Amino acid sequence: QAQLVESGGGLVQAGGSLRLSCAASGRTFRSYVMGWFRQAPGKEREFVAAISWSGGTTDYADSVTGRFTISRDNAKNTVDLQMNSLKPDDTAVYYCVANVNRATLHLGSWGQGTQVTVFS
Repeated sequence: QAQLVESGGGLVQAGGSLRLSCAASGRTFRSYVMGWFRQAPGKEREFVAAISWSGGTTDYADSVTGRFTISRDNAKNTVDLQMNSLKPDDTAVYYCVANVNRATLHLGSWGQGTQVTVFS
């Protein structure tokens, strides 16, 4: 299983931007589908974005489409989430996730999470 470590969370004003990064260990990184989930206080974890092993296919939750962009660098074993036009509703702990296929991404390896807080 991949070992995942997130970074880049923080406190930001509504309308601002943050870039999250996830560093993955293991020589099989490029075989994994990678993604981001988030969990807000008192809510269930929800899907945010995913990217295929090649980076050629991405998909997003409706709530972040047009504002967030997921990308990966297989040479560096990293996956990033660029978050623009942030809203208070984006406040959550963000988790990096890895698995061998998209359908079961949520059943794969999870990082420890990084807190994002958006204030108005």
